[in-house]
Amino acid sequence: MARAILRTSAVLGGLAVTLPLDLAVAAAAVVTNGRRPTTAQASSPRTVLLTGGKMTKSLQLARSFHLAGHRVVLVESARYRWTGHRFSRAVDAFHVVPEPTAPRYAQALLDVVRREGVDVVVPVASPAASIHDADARAVLDEHCEVLHGDGDTVRMLDDKSTFSQHAASLGLRVPDWRRVTDARQVEEFDFPPGREYILKRIAYNPVGRMDLTRLSRETPQRNAEFARGLGITPDDPWILQEFVRGREYCTHGTVRDGHLQVYGCCESSAFQVNYEMVDKPAIREWVTTFVEDLGVTGQLSFDFIESDRDGEVYAIECNPRTHSAITMFHDHPAVAAAYLDDGHPVIEPRRSSRPTYWTYHEAWRLLTEPRRAARLRTIGAGKDAILTGWDPLPYLLVHHLQIPSLLIDNLLSGRGWSRIDFNIGKLVEEGGD
Repeated sequence: MARAILRTSAVLGGLAVTLPLDLAVAAAAVVTNGRRPTTAQASSPRTVLLTGGKMTKSLQLARSFHLAGHRVVLVESARYRWTGHRFSRAVDAFHVVPEPTAPRYAQALLDVVRREGVDVVVPVASPAASIHDADARAVLDEHCEVLHGDGDTVRMLDDKSTFSQHAASLGLRVPDWRRVTDARQVEEFDFPPGREYILKRIAYNPVGRMDLTRLSRETPQRNAEFARGLGITPDDPWILQEFVRGREYCTHGTVRDGHLQVYGCCESSAFQVNYEMVDKPAIREWVTTFVEDLGVTGQLSFDFIESDRDGEVYAIECNPRTHSAITMFHDHPAVAAAYLDDGHPVIEPRRSSRPTYWTYHEAWRLLTEPRRAARLRTIGAGKDAILTGWDPLPYLLVHHLQIPSLLIDNLLSGRGWSRIDFNIGKLVEEGGD
């Protein structure tokens, strides 16, 4: 406990020390690039409600809709009421709503929709909220458009095993997998020679999701001990998935009636905080085939592996929500239209778009990782995903209001935390969102 208090206090002190530097950085951004960008205005401006107000991807969409002439309403739960994004010039109104898991969540969204005259709801869901946003759609559909799948579709996509089954039924490549509801299934599984597998919880696992312990025919004792320690049950199932060696990629897609209208692809990693568009035709073809067959409206993000063994791409999982890769569209003038207009041609990040990063993550890497030259090149070639000259307050207040408020709350509660995610605007905690 004492160590956790010391650690949190040290971080709070560090953020206080960097405040003058951040003030200077924000002031420089205002001076050098403070003019509001010009973009084509929507012929019929709408009021757009965005959930997930603590996250950078929500801020990015708020700015895109605002610049196109739409009115933006942002919502978040009470824990994140001090999100720096509520102070953005792109946000016209901010409301606190219950946690997505709360019984009154859907009704609270409906109350905001009625009060603000909302035309379109765009959920910017955390992993823990995707299904609840889908259930809320059933309440909201009579009052506004909701850019999200229905409950059955989102549940199928969010479940790694049912997603894999659906993709495979279309002839699309996914790693070999088994749904596991009892640790004995892992002990009894006939591991193919020379192939490794990993276990992933079907439900969101904010801390354990990075544990990629390899299981194989050669490690029967480890397989059994590891599986028994996970608490696998029929009510808390896991997926045993083949580990495919290769390069990781992630995608963001915005889809209307099965038509892909926003698409971005970039290299990925377990903790992804750098985004730069890459051209991978096989991945785009996979995504296009999948969403066209599904015929869904919403935002679908996929994780892929390009196999070292055969050069093919395999989809690991689908996350039916906005991906932080949307930050690659920070200078694209057509994002709002591609989200809201039926039949809009698909847009990708502009060739001139600078890659995005988060300054505090890059600063930490500079201090702790040996490849400092690479980090400096990343900073020089890219841009901070939060900071922009015409809208500087979110950058200041994420780092010096939002994160400190979460740290103080965590300190008082004694919960503890494993990492600060400035991108998502949260502390990574056991059982968190």
